[in-house]
Amino acid sequence: MVGIDPHIFVVFGATGDLARRKLLPAYQSLVVANEMGAGAQFLGIGRQMMSDEEFRKMIRESLIEAGVAEADATVWCEECVTYCGTEEGFDRVVGKIGELERAKRLSGNRIFYLALPPLAFQGAIESLGDAGLATGPGFSRLVVEKPFGSDLESAHKLNDLVHRYFDESQIYRIDHYLGKETVQNLLVFRYANSLFESSWNRDRVDNVEITVAEAIGVGHRSLYYDAVGALRDIVQNHLTQILTLVAMEPPAVWAPDAIRNEKVKVLRSIEEIRADEVAFGQYEAGTVDGEAVAGYRQERGVPEDSSTETAAFLRVNIDNWRWQGVPFYLRTGKRFPRRLTQIVVTFRQPPVFLFERLTDMRKMHSNRLVITLQPNEGFDLLFDVKAPEEPLRLETLPLSFTYADTFGNLPSAYETLLSDVLAGDQTLFVRSDEVEESWRLYDPLLADGPKPFPYAPGTWGPQEAYEQVGRPLTAWLAH
Repeated sequence: MVGIDPHIFVVFGATGDLARRKLLPAYQSLVVANEMGAGAQFLGIGRQMMSDEEFRKMIRESLIEAGVAEADATVWCEECVTYCGTEEGFDRVVGKIGELERAKRLSGNRIFYLALPPLAFQGAIESLGDAGLATGPGFSRLVVEKPFGSDLESAHKLNDLVHRYFDESQIYRIDHYLGKETVQNLLVFRYANSLFESSWNRDRVDNVEITVAEAIGVGHRSLYYDAVGALRDIVQNHLTQILTLVAMEPPAVWAPDAIRNEKVKVLRSIEEIRADEVAFGQYEAGTVDGEAVAGYRQERGVPEDSSTETAAFLRVNIDNWRWQGVPFYLRTGKRFPRRLTQIVVTFRQPPVFLFERLTDMRKMHSNRLVITLQPNEGFDLLFDVKAPEEPLRLETLPLSFTYADTFGNLPSAYETLLSDVLAGDQTLFVRSDEVEESWRLYDPLLADGPKPFPYAPGTWGPQEAYEQVGRPLTAWLAH
């Protein structure tokens, strides 16, 4: 990373699970690696009252659990971590920020991270703006976790609220999928390798599959999940972000707004998604690996008659010069056979099968590029070779690359994204018009409410859903 300016990193919801498990370890790793010392202060904000020592103890335990040496965690917490409760009002937060800046001789650079439930965004943003913290002697940056709105109307209202106090150049709408090394590498993979970019179009590509699968159920998120479902939770953000990176045109320059401009163009080129191009599923009770698992409606906090979808399947058509006629198939679901995020680009078959009379094979195999984003991050290019035997037999084999074998452990997505926030780089963050264009696509699908097909846990979802979107399960690479 290019260096970090002295600053205060203020996290609203600092006692929550996200802050303790993800943000703190990532942030501590960054500032320690850059030898920031007291030049990077972490200020936790929460509703409950607790002393600095109580908060530091909680943070120290979280860091140790994340693999930080106990001595290092202790020193960092003592030097750099402070807590402020909001029970006595927001003036106390303003006073604490000023107190820290004076004591540590900081220049007034501030980052505000909303690790809060969506319903709490408005109050936090208004409090920051009304207190004058949107501007200051240094930079002021606002980081907002997903989901950004629950539909087009709410996203538009939230954008208006944020823009009342903060300029778009100050806002970092975070989607942790964009921090994954393999997601970022999609652009390098395409634009640094003419072999692929020259084939990345409707003349060479038959279809594209994008999968975001989870093996777990809703777990402790059931109350939240039942209000959102798979379309809002995964499709509108994670899946759509991956889609735009796969489909976008080359930017004029390698700059944040140039890249985000091209992503917005993709969203604006997507045809209206018809009812027969989307289907939903909901997992039932069953057995996975010999263990009984509850169905979605039996999860704690889920109504017995809930129609919330736990899986979504879509066929998306992009009406532009590059992708006209190439279907993009999207799917996501819980209680699928395994955790997997994957892109499969299937190329068109050769026009003539020259070996038809020489082999028992009656069907050609298409070349496929398989980009695995998690787990076992890497790439596989599937192609046919002649097996060394008679009679002639063709075998499909992979040309493979994995990040772990070449580069070892990858930084966490939050470490990458926090690094960019600290550097002021908005490339991997979602712009306001991008959020609203994404909601514009999916709003009509939410109007009548999903009618999910049931599916057994440990499967890839209901067969009826695959049939409805015109992509049978047997056609998918991972099934």
